[in-house]
Amino acid sequence: MDETPEEGLPEVAAELNELATRLVRHLLSDRQGMSLTTVAVLGRLGQEGPIRLTALAAAEGIAQPSMTALVQRLERQGLVSRSADPTDGRVCLVAITDAGHELLSERRRAQRARVTGLLAELPEQDVHALSEAVHTALPIVRRMLRDGPSPRATLGGAAS
Repeated sequence: MDETPEEGLPEVAAELNELATRLVRHLLSDRQGMSLTTVAVLGRLGQEGPIRLTALAAAEGIAQPSMTALVQRLERQGLVSRSADPTDGRVCLVAITDAGHELLSERRRAQRARVTGLLAELPEQDVHALSEAVHTALPIVRRMLRDGPSPRATLGGAAS
C-alpha cells in the first residue's frame, strides 16, 4: 500500500531535524568562546538593525535582565553599541558595530570553509546531488519558516 503525502510528513520532519541538528552542531563546535545566544543576538542585530533591548530579549526568548547583561558584555567587547531611541529617549536601542559585523563575517567564512572541506572529500556525483537538493529545498524552507506558525505557537507555549 502506498503512503499518502501526509503520512510521510513525520519522516520528512525527522530527517530535516536530523540534518539541521547535525550541521548546526558541526558548524558551532568551534564557537570561539561565544554562546549560542551571543551568536544569535549578533546575527539578529546584523540582519534587522538597531532594535529595542526589550524587543531583542523577547525575540531571543530570554529575560530582559539576562539580555541587559549580555548587551553590556558585548558593548564592553566593542561588538554592539547602545543609544537612546530618537522617538523615545527613555528607550535603549542596541545596534551591532563594525567590529561585530566583522566577527560575524569571519565566523561565516570559517563555517563555509569547514563545509567546503567536507564537500571536497565527497565524490563529484554526491556534491552534485547535494547542490540540486539544496537549490530545491532552500527556497521551500525559507517560505515555510516565513509563512508558518511561530516555533512557540507550534509547541503550544506562550511567550515567557
